[in-house]
Amino acid sequence: MYGSPHIVSDVMTRNVVTVGREAAFKDIVRLMGQWRISAVPVLEGERRVIGVVSEADLLPKEEFRDSDPDRLTQRLRMADLAKAGALTAEELMTSPAVTVHAEATLAEAARIMALCHVKRLPVLDAEGTLEGLVSRGDLLKVFLRPDDEIAEEVRRDVVDVLFPAPLEPVRIAVARGVVTLTGRVPDVARIPLAVRLVRSVEGVVNVDCHLAVARVG
Repeated sequence: MYGSPHIVSDVMTRNVVTVGREAAFKDIVRLMGQWRISAVPVLEGERRVIGVVSEADLLPKEEFRDSDPDRLTQRLRMADLAKAGALTAEELMTSPAVTVHAEATLAEAARIMALCHVKRLPVLDAEGTLEGLVSRGDLLKVFLRPDDEIAEEVRRDVVDVLFPAPLEPVRIAVARGVVTLTGRVPDVARIPLAVRLVRSVEGVVNVDCHLAVARVG
């Protein structure tokens, strides 16, 4: 395979709004409103990420502002109640931060987000310092790839590799990210592999396979 999957550094936001441990509650809210963002990494030292403050970390202050939680709420939502009284980023932040490395594939980043139930990830470089931020929306940018670019990669990295000498050319059509494969190939065992590899190409929405085994003689 000659192509390589797109990686996090291809789609991440590089200019990241951050705060330090001592950032005040109102300053964090003001930053989020000013930059229209929903979370800020908390840094210390040489841009080392020690946590993340998100809107979810800020909301308990409003939720419990004029209420007196019962014992069950106190027991089940102890962490939220603590954040309701927080004044600084250090008290508000979710720590340790869930992060991803810049060289990780988009699939790896998506898997981390799903498993950890987060909407964004601070992106670290090889030295472990902050390099950017990747969100769910950033990961979806790959589906904006032009159809002809997808078709070219499918031809070069899948069809020409698996079926170098077909009895007739394998036709590749891509419409809105859906790849259609048509033609006759000599090896039936490679058809499921071809479908799996085409589906793994960045930007492919689905695969419609009409490949058939060529009859010889």
